[in-house]
Order: sequence, then C-alpha cells, then structure tokens
Amino acid sequence: MNTVHDSMARQGLVRPREGRMLAGVCAGLARRFGMDPWLTRVLFVLTLFVIPGSQILIYPVLWLLMPSEERSYATTFPPAA
Repeated sequence: MNTVHDSMARQGLVRPREGRMLAGVCAGLARRFGMDPWLTRVLFVLTLFVIPGSQILIYPVLWLLMPSEERSYATTFPPAA
C-alpha cells in the first residue's frame, strides 16, 4: 500500500489538511488539476447523474489510495540563547 501512496504523492494527488468537506478527495483532485474545489465537487455530483452509483465506488477507493497531506512540524519557538 505504501508504494501506491508514494506514487500518488509524487504525482501530487494528496488529500489536503485544509479545505476538506468529508475526506479531502475532491479538494486533492482540485489542487492537483488546478481547479476550484467547489467545481470539482459539483462535477463529482453531476457524474452521479450520468453514471449512477459510480461515486459510491470511486470516492472510497480514492479515499484509501490517496495519502493524507503530511503535517508540517515547523518550530515557532524562539532560538535558544
């Protein structure tokens, strides 16, 4: 599973920590393809009408395969004297 996560992370397909609605799949796809997250969510719902039930399979699979964005552990402490 780590190789799939690494491969997706190299391609820029990660679920961001900010701007999530449910799991961050649409926000991650929007970020990767340079789109607005709301547009991606609307397109995701519209495809439900074209191919009924497809999102019920696709969203959970992407949720499992797309790695979550890494936390940044930047220290904000002042330097020691």
